[in-house]
Amino acid sequence: MDDKRPGEEHEQIPPVEESPSHTIKMKTFSFIMLVFLLIIATAGLTVFALTFGDDKAVEVNSPERREFEKLYSAYDQIQDQYFEEVDRDVLVNGAINGMVDSLEDPYSDYLNEDEASQFLEGISSSFQGIGAEVQERGGYVTVVSPIRNSPAEKAGVQPNDQILAVDGESIQGFTTTEAVMLIRGEKGTEVTLTIQRGENTEPLDITIVRDEIPIETVYAEMIGDNVAHIQVTSFSENTYQELLDAIETMEAEGMEAVVMDVRQNPGGLLDVALDISNLFIEDGKPLFEVQAKGAEPEVYMSSPGTKIEVPVTLLIDGGSASASEILAGAMNESAEIQLVGEKTFGKGTVQTANDLEDGSNLKFTTAKWLTPDGNWIHEKGIEPDVEVAYPEYASLPVLDTSLELQDGVISDQVETAEQMLEALGYEVGDVDGVFEEQMTEAVETFQEENELEVTGILTGDSTFAVMDALRQKIEDEDPQLLEAKNLLMEEAGITASEEAEETEE
Repeated sequence: MDDKRPGEEHEQIPPVEESPSHTIKMKTFSFIMLVFLLIIATAGLTVFALTFGDDKAVEVNSPERREFEKLYSAYDQIQDQYFEEVDRDVLVNGAINGMVDSLEDPYSDYLNEDEASQFLEGISSSFQGIGAEVQERGGYVTVVSPIRNSPAEKAGVQPNDQILAVDGESIQGFTTTEAVMLIRGEKGTEVTLTIQRGENTEPLDITIVRDEIPIETVYAEMIGDNVAHIQVTSFSENTYQELLDAIETMEAEGMEAVVMDVRQNPGGLLDVALDISNLFIEDGKPLFEVQAKGAEPEVYMSSPGTKIEVPVTLLIDGGSASASEILAGAMNESAEIQLVGEKTFGKGTVQTANDLEDGSNLKFTTAKWLTPDGNWIHEKGIEPDVEVAYPEYASLPVLDTSLELQDGVISDQVETAEQMLEALGYEVGDVDGVFEEQMTEAVETFQEENELEVTGILTGDSTFAVMDALRQKIEDEDPQLLEAKNLLMEEAGITASEEAEETEE
């Protein structure tokens, strides 16, 4: 553009070659018309594509997707007319939570930034809390299983306990994530859970001191007769390597057979479960099958690598869920490994956790999985080949250590104490909830044998000691483990006398 002002010197334009004037006019007119026609054609094609193509045309300043017009309208009305200020993030998070809740799927959840951080913490490192896996089931936040040696386990929390309240605050209707946010806390602090155990029992309060919960997931020991017992408590990032290390240690100690144990293992990372399953399954055999929406079923097969060659059994129970059930199904159906114990939990779906831009996380069910034989175990569980129940005393509720149970007291707590002491081998008289003379004598004998102050009153340290003794009895006389060991010894041709002869040599 020529921006020179009047009076300034202008550059001379050289003369052009003469040509007929009408030719120049026609070229200019044709060019202008061509541009005009191109603009009209482009606009028409754009309107056609947006109107009839995959992406429909939308009105200016209206929602891109009309199904959200109602949502936007509700959002604007609340922002403009609600009598108090409303945090927009709270509204948005609430809307997403509402969509996820409408799925009526206890395994799908929306996690805000803080909740997502805790979720990742729980599968990758240690965390501070009570050490229990929980999930919403039937409208209640329910314990799947406590982590081994955690504060929750030591306090007596058991699988299938329903958590009614946390520190006196009802959590009825809470999502699993919301409940976990209340239950977790700094090491050394206390949290009181109100527990419902069984349909016809009174709720009980369990106070737990939070601690650092290390993600140590594999525990191994030799249990005699060259049989190893290896327990896997969850499927976390380091579990596979922990298991390989444990197997190497047990082999060095003379392992000729192994009882694998996923009792009270609530699951974890899918790829870890597959790696572990692969240890026990012959190359080329199916591990499990995944069926996602709109996709062909995908069968995961075992692959070459490290394999366990000695005889194996697997212990399962009602706290064995998700990845534990994938392992159980693969071992049983593709390797004919016997399952011992009780029916598993029954979780046959796969979840995917998707990170959102602000650090929040949307976790929802993306597929269902089937065992190698095509069985969907969701809400059914896997039945053991050899059913062995826990003794009744293994499911007794915890005692309130602040109470004084003594002669003349009548209560459910007295009846529980009678059952515990009777299981430990003490004569308590009739188990009827009435604290009488014979019960007093049993408490005195227990206190004397455990170097406690002899008062005949069950409270404080004496109560803790009774529960600790019972827990130790359950571990020492584990009927499921003993049955699994006996089956293995028979399969491997191992006898106690053979081990005795080896020891003498």
